[in-house]
Amino acid sequence: MALKLTARQSQILTLIRQAITHTGRPPTRAEIAHELGFRSTNAAEDHLRALERKGYVHLSAGTSRGIQLVQASPADTAHPVTEPASLPFRLLASARELLVPIIGHVAAGHPILAAEHIEREVPVAAQLFTAQPDYLLRVRGSSMCNAGILDGDLLAVRSTREAHHGQIVVARLGDDVTVKRLEQQGSHLRLLPENPDFTPIVIGPGDDFAIEGLAVGLIRTTPLH
Repeated sequence: MALKLTARQSQILTLIRQAITHTGRPPTRAEIAHELGFRSTNAAEDHLRALERKGYVHLSAGTSRGIQLVQASPADTAHPVTEPASLPFRLLASARELLVPIIGHVAAGHPILAAEHIEREVPVAAQLFTAQPDYLLRVRGSSMCNAGILDGDLLAVRSTREAHHGQIVVARLGDDVTVKRLEQQGSHLRLLPENPDFTPIVIGPGDDFAIEGLAVGLIRTTPLH
């Protein structure tokens, strides 16, 4: 008999079941972290390992979606697994559209996907993007205008802590969140604007710096002239 689950483990198990039902595949660790408001994928991984130890899932190494459900009765859980409205998986049943939150102003020190930052959720066609986005970030300012990213545009962002030289990233530096192109030369990092009126940001070894996500597409909100 499978061991009893905590409330959070039951939520994650429900999320996995919803994802498989709606999309035919399990969620990634990043998607679980996104849905449940974890600050990193490590928390999602810890809960998945606990679910595996308790006999509810099997995890396959080397693949981001390597989560297989193991049959277990909900009666075995301390918190029965249900389908609460508070945990919608962000793919519509058609699997052709994504229901993606629009993130407006990000308050200092708060996670980007905190509830208070979400203006609303909008359906968008999945094929618009190079990878599935976790949110649309409303661009503020003109520092990336030469890359075609204009004030008011919606930048499609996939949540990740990893990025490579030359990629356009959403980064957190101290209490500020910014969109810039990452320059990485060995251990030296800079955030480069795409506008000569702005100065590159040099990342020092003691700076409070983190990659929040990668740009995977753009929705233009202003008319072409």
